[in-house]
Amino acid sequence: MALQGKGMMIWKISRCENGDPNAIANVAKSAGLTHVLIKIADGPYAYNTEQDTNKDLVPPVVEALKSFGIEAWGWHYVYGYNPSGEAQIAIKRVKQLGLKGYVIDAESEYKEPGKDAAATEFMKALRSGIPNKPVALCSYRWPSYHPQLPWKEFLEKCDYNMPQVYWQAAHNPEDQLRKSVREFQALSPYRPIIPTGPVYKYGGWEPTPADIQEFLNTARALDLPAANFFEWYYGRTILQPLWNTIAAYSWPPYPTPIDLPELYISAMNSHNADVVANLYAENAVHISATQTIQGIEAIKTWYNAFLNQTLPNATFELTGASGTGSSRHFTWKAQSSAGNIKNGNDTIGIINNKIAYHYSYYTIT
Repeated sequence: MALQGKGMMIWKISRCENGDPNAIANVAKSAGLTHVLIKIADGPYAYNTEQDTNKDLVPPVVEALKSFGIEAWGWHYVYGYNPSGEAQIAIKRVKQLGLKGYVIDAESEYKEPGKDAAATEFMKALRSGIPNKPVALCSYRWPSYHPQLPWKEFLEKCDYNMPQVYWQAAHNPEDQLRKSVREFQALSPYRPIIPTGPVYKYGGWEPTPADIQEFLNTARALDLPAANFFEWYYGRTILQPLWNTIAAYSWPPYPTPIDLPELYISAMNSHNADVVANLYAENAVHISATQTIQGIEAIKTWYNAFLNQTLPNATFELTGASGTGSSRHFTWKAQSSAGNIKNGNDTIGIINNKIAYHYSYYTIT
């Protein structure tokens, strides 16, 4: 499932709830957080380990969060001076800790000349080591203000973009978040945006509870899947009213989208060949035990005959489904006055949310 809801970043575990993993998890749960992002590395070195004993403080926090169904992600400040070493510590930490995802925090050091090569090297090594973990970039809010940063080199191998929409010295989070989203939508490659808001003080400035409310309302209005905040310690100690605002904010989960096997069975129960054919790509291939046909018009003709002549007024039922990404396998049955199917067994290939390939096996009794 895609990342959804409210998240909080942890900088130093020892400063959060006195370093008590169970207390951290309980507070996260009571605040309605769906994910917590913990700093796991700085440059080529592990982070949130005790200097004297080398004890790793992260694993018990991860396990406590997981016990409450809260996703544990790791974030990592990278410099680009040793991209290979930074990639290797990231891979090691993500695997050892069993993290759900990984976040790259790349800032001023990556604006130095020649850092596009470092970003390319880092991302290539990182993705080679954790090819199946979601990866996000957490950097500046407006790429137009920071054109030196190698945005393309980072984002082309990321799954999410988590811009730091910090409205320092101002109180206009809606304007700043909308500007951030507009600029990243115009930047290639575009990645789903999960903005990170500020929960900290800077000089004499600090966000207000109204700011936080406006930021979250804007994220929802823009249909963004989630939002994060930096940082736990400030919110729980210095800026408690901001934490309370975040905790009280209701972020209802988006409904789980109906998958193609369910849509297919629903379309079959409409007994309308046009509705079923609409699920297919223009040049889709449909293979059954008796023939292979290609093209949406041929597929429409086949379904018209199947629904109105072979099994008129049939009732179709999905009995099982599996698969993710570009393929699904599902089983089904049908009952009609002209015959029954008890062993429907289909495989579909998907491109751009349309069926491009469909193999169907069944017998009518």
